[in-house]
Amino acid sequence: MARVPAVAPARATTLILLRHGLTRSTGRILPGRAPGLHLSERGRVQAEAAAAALSELPAPGALYTSPLERTRETAAPVARALGLRARSHRGLLECDFGDWTGRSLAQLRRTRDWSTVQHAPSAFRFPGGESFAEMQRRIWDTLGELAAAHPGQSVVAVSHADPIKAALTYALGVPLDLFQRTVVSPGSLSVLVLGAGAPVVLCVNRTGSLSELVAS
Repeated sequence: MARVPAVAPARATTLILLRHGLTRSTGRILPGRAPGLHLSERGRVQAEAAAAALSELPAPGALYTSPLERTRETAAPVARALGLRARSHRGLLECDFGDWTGRSLAQLRRTRDWSTVQHAPSAFRFPGGESFAEMQRRIWDTLGELAAAHPGQSVVAVSHADPIKAALTYALGVPLDLFQRTVVSPGSLSVLVLGAGAPVVLCVNRTGSLSELVAS
């Protein structure tokens, strides 16, 4: 397979999207924006691994994180490794799941709405919360804002699975109703370039080295 060229036009911004590491409820509970959820031991290992992978790249110009504990804890080893201060940005928050916040996924899978969430998310709004379409606009606008603030640089943004999936599928031109087909694992890195015409996605759901993204 041919290597993906890593050199972006001078004023383009490379956005490195990092999903937070595992928590004790990952895959079992829909925690949403509820406070007090921290990384598990495995999640802390994943955060350190992400920091090591990011250290292989040319130094990013900035590090941003969702305000929630699990993303800030994931950003901490990245900040140490890269010598950056993690800045909080509400645009990177998890989707607002409203009344679904804190409910078990096993319970939610038995609801009539679950099929819509999985197969027609563009038509769904979480009761008392955000719609998928609103979430996608929010995360895309946020990434555009970060790109405009750091032209010609790379930026690390620590966020959550659904916003990252929504941003990547938008960049690829994939309809929102198909965004659930994209997997973004805990501790994974996905990379896209903005500001050089159409968005370019360099990698998705990467949990190993990023060394091939360095210009040879």
